[in-house]
Amino acid sequence: MNTTENLPVHNAQLEIPPGFLGQRLDQVLATLLPQYSRSRITQWIREGQILLAQQPVKPKYRVHGHEKIQLCIEDEAPASEKWQAQNIALDIIHEDDSLIIVNKPAGMVVHPAPGNYQDTLLNALLYHCPALENLPRGGIIHRLDKDTSGLLVIAKNLQAHHHLTQQLQQRQFMREYRALVYGQVSGGGTIDTAYGRDPRNRLKMAVLPHVDWDNDAYETNHTVKKQPKRAITHYQIVRRFVVHTLLAVKLETGRTHQIRVHMAHQRLPLVGDPVYGHRLQLPPKSSPALQQALQTFKRQALHACKLGFIHPQSGQQVCWQQDMPADMQNLLDLLQQHSEQF
Repeated sequence: MNTTENLPVHNAQLEIPPGFLGQRLDQVLATLLPQYSRSRITQWIREGQILLAQQPVKPKYRVHGHEKIQLCIEDEAPASEKWQAQNIALDIIHEDDSLIIVNKPAGMVVHPAPGNYQDTLLNALLYHCPALENLPRGGIIHRLDKDTSGLLVIAKNLQAHHHLTQQLQQRQFMREYRALVYGQVSGGGTIDTAYGRDPRNRLKMAVLPHVDWDNDAYETNHTVKKQPKRAITHYQIVRRFVVHTLLAVKLETGRTHQIRVHMAHQRLPLVGDPVYGHRLQLPPKSSPALQQALQTFKRQALHACKLGFIHPQSGQQVCWQQDMPADMQNLLDLLQQHSEQF
């Protein structure tokens, strides 16, 4: 019996961006299609499920840019990825034939994983739009940490998925956050570092020793998993308080925990961050209400407030904004009252 005969076949085309000149095809596709592992992509190329100009090609083919790639992929999702739909309320900001924009609440996991197979954003999305079951990772293009709130985009078809994924990989997404940090900030800036797993604690991410990104040896091997990645974060001051600062943060890259790690590296840890933060600091002469708000704020004070990209169907630049959630707004109001009275 053919175990894949009833699984959906993904027919799509994509064009190799010129910036990948000289790189191996399997490496390039692993970057453009991050929802699949490189080994899986290599297998598909060898099996003829991925074609170059409608002809079979080897995984080690060196791309020139602008090649047309055809995908005819049988989705072999294992049983562990047969996610369950759940009737969970969603805060949908926008929906059309190509995509969904949702405002994720703090406390919700985006994608099922060991220990969190239910009550995730994906479980809710599958109930709202069952066809997402046929898309890689249920159409989810990017993620937010469990305790980060704000805007996410979900593709509703494979064409939109590839279009949005390419924009994300080419750093064409506009993602802006509001981050409340401990410390006084003198001005805006850019944090540009090597980034990867913390060598002392594999459960955490960390800023790693400097890398010469223009070095030929690094460029040759930068797709190896053990190599550090580049992480770039831009930030500006929105509002100053007595011992805190509200920042507007824009991501140029999107590494795991990037804002939290980068701000802690600048000695400006996010309020409430249980992993990268430090002990509670109360402003001098703070009111009981402010003290209680800070003591009970048990998540990182981070909100994805703005999201923009080129719409995969219209080709127009689109953008959405979302106000601060109630818990962060309440904390900001109390900090502002304290600043005015101090």
